Amino acid sequence: MAKVNVTGIAGELKACGFTHVVWVPDSELGALEACLDPSLPLVRACREGEAIALVAGLMLGGARPVLICQCTGFFEAGDAFRNVVKDLGLPLFLVIGHRGASAFAAGTGRDSAARYLEPILRAWELPSRTLGPDDDPRLIREWYAETQRLGAAAAVVVSE
Repeated sequence: MAKVNVTGIAGELKACGFTHVVWVPDSELGALEACLDPSLPLVRACREGEAIALVAGLMLGGARPVLICQCTGFFEAGDAFRNVVKDLGLPLFLVIGHRGASAFAAGTGRDSAARYLEPILRAWELPSRTLGPDDDPRLIREWYAETQRLGAAAAVVVSE
């Protein structure tokens, strides 16, 4: 099974012009920290709901942050997401690690988290693109640019 291309993802985050990375690292995306450009500040949060609040504050202050979390954390942060994206209308951009996605797709996974990410993204009406281990990480920059032109919240789902 191929691993997540954290080096490519880190390069794309820098190319997008993000000013901050807010995250609660987990799983394979946790390896991203060592690859981040030193000029891109890392803001750690205790929980994903807190991370969304941090991102909102940074955005309201004029920054361009990205939120990185795992799918289970995104599930936990539902109310904060609803408030920031649906009520405040902020174009939050997320990179979500899809824990167990590869095993689930192969029919060998037992982790229920893999099953629920896509239905939850649809329920929250959050447009997303999937970045698999063999996909070109430039998808992040292209999708971010498109969603920012529309002023819309969106996510890149990284298959783990």
